[in-house]
Amino acid sequence: MGKTKITIKEDEAENGTKTEEALHEEESKEKKTAGRSSKKKITSGIVHIEATFNNTKVLFTDKLGNALFSGSSGALGFKGAKKGTPFAASKVGDIIGTKMEAMGVKDIDVIVKGIGSGREPTIRAIMAHGMEITSVKDRTPVPHNGPKPKKPRRV
Repeated sequence: MGKTKITIKEDEAENGTKTEEALHEEESKEKKTAGRSSKKKITSGIVHIEATFNNTKVLFTDKLGNALFSGSSGALGFKGAKKGTPFAASKVGDIIGTKMEAMGVKDIDVIVKGIGSGREPTIRAIMAHGMEITSVKDRTPVPHNGPKPKKPRRV
């Protein structure tokens, strides 16, 4: 962005008072900072954890299912095989936990999907922020017979 140059108008320099434009600019700056600190206050929500072998994704929604924020180990900067580790999953849980704490969340439901190694570390990291977990549901898809297998290889 670069540095901004502050210029003082001739009227300000002579009188020592600010013009209407300068006052209006200061008010708009104050409004921007005030709006950033006031966020939605939600007391309960749902945490969706998708733990695959290659990545761990976490999504926080309200009780109606509207997505509020999400995170993944890839978004945190882990690359390659490190994304699927329990350490990366705990870091994702920690980031989501701090965001939920700032929002004022007290109790959550957890829905886990997938068989990766990031299932439990993510839940533990969220619990460390003082959230009360009311239920943990496992929604891992289970195939019922599935597609037709490949023909045996002829050698």
